[in-house]
Amino acid sequence: MHTDTERCVRAVQSKDARFDGVFFTAVRTTRIYCRPSCPVVPPKPENMEFHASAASCQRAGFRACKRCRPDTSPGSPEWNVRADAVARAVRLIQDGVVDREGVPGLARRLGWSTRQIERQLLAELGAGPLALARAQRAQTARVLIETTPMPLGQIAFAAGFASIRTFNDTVREVFALTPGELRARASRPAAGAPTPGVISLRLPFRAPLEPSNLFGHLAATAVPGVEEWRDGAYRRTLDLPYGHGIVALAPRADHIACRLSLTDPRDLTHAISRCRRLLDLDADPVAVDERLRTDPLLAPIVDAAPGRRVPGTVDPAEFAVRAVLGQQVSTAAARTHAARLVTAHGTPVDDPEGGLTHLFPGPEALAALDPETLALPRSRRTTLLTLVRALADGSLTLGPADDREQTRAQLLALPGFGPWTTEIIAMRALGDPDAFLPGDLGVRRAAEGLGLPGTPAALTARAAHWRPWRAYAVQYLWATDDHPINHLPA
Repeated sequence: MHTDTERCVRAVQSKDARFDGVFFTAVRTTRIYCRPSCPVVPPKPENMEFHASAASCQRAGFRACKRCRPDTSPGSPEWNVRADAVARAVRLIQDGVVDREGVPGLARRLGWSTRQIERQLLAELGAGPLALARAQRAQTARVLIETTPMPLGQIAFAAGFASIRTFNDTVREVFALTPGELRARASRPAAGAPTPGVISLRLPFRAPLEPSNLFGHLAATAVPGVEEWRDGAYRRTLDLPYGHGIVALAPRADHIACRLSLTDPRDLTHAISRCRRLLDLDADPVAVDERLRTDPLLAPIVDAAPGRRVPGTVDPAEFAVRAVLGQQVSTAAARTHAARLVTAHGTPVDDPEGGLTHLFPGPEALAALDPETLALPRSRRTTLLTLVRALADGSLTLGPADDREQTRAQLLALPGFGPWTTEIIAMRALGDPDAFLPGDLGVRRAAEGLGLPGTPAALTARAAHWRPWRAYAVQYLWATDDHPINHLPA
């Protein structure tokens, strides 16, 4: 996109928010970079240059606009759609892998050399992995500076900086303000005082966003002790690299309100990344809906509630376990099975607000459980234990770096895994926007009701025109049912 100068200029002149995060506008005369929808008067076209990432702008010597705050734009939907190694690298960097494991760790996960990663990312994003991670650290620091009372020295190390000097220099270079000046600007009376121990922030998204199926699904399938819907917000526990946390997410007109309580602030980047993936906030709903509207039988349900998202997960391994527990049983039964595992094997946590009691147990804990304690059919026990043992020993991995087609093949090779379980994991755990469930009873019933083909083969053929957004088509088809997952809870 950023190489199409004419299209970028039109987007900037029309202040088109759909392109926020897709590219960034750098102004040569002011040395400032903005998001396309910046409310200031657009610069002259000859003074603009376009970059694929905020890190590329920073690397070229531009500072973030104080008005539109381009560093807080939604992420580019391209990295979720694409399945190549560059996209997988970007998803890992967003997940904080470079901060935790360095560029060599990123290379190991991708099976590349560090030189290959540097060359490929520079070619596509105008910045290497260290620059991309640095830009993300700067944004993490800004969130901590503006929303917590933490001392600035602690924030420097919590955000991943190696020294206070590097922290000060980076913040001043990126935002044209010192850390103290950023905090002073955020401490004006209108902003309100931060709550000790709680990080409050806004998670941006591209409009429109239809919250009913997104939050309805999370609330209807919530596992007691791990998740709950309370006071208009979805709350859950998070198992994070340095500790654990509790998050509350509530839909608002132009953002998702996010309240995080973390045992270690170094987990902030990881927690935000997981929450964005859970709510599919980097999607491009206009592009999705435009594609699906080209099918005249889908168009009416898309027009009725545009902007549906695909619910994701904060932990791919957790979702895979829950997908197996949900095979051929009701939503309520799946919740009951999961709650028993949580009570018996989950790590207890303290929730100051009450209601949440445990982390969902990881594969290592579940791999050692006695199969006779599982109130499941024998074949389902075998499926579950085979899955968790493969996850525990590393022979199967589910995450942002994994090749989606290879992972599908690995899942199908496990006993008890058929197309439905494999595709629902691809959709929700791997974030594949083109995952499809032609054999799902709800999808088939909805399709027949709309006059679409009802057999899996015929529906798959019809759905070829919906690619690469078939996972979103599934959400729209499910929305024709009156199941609780399609309604925003009271």
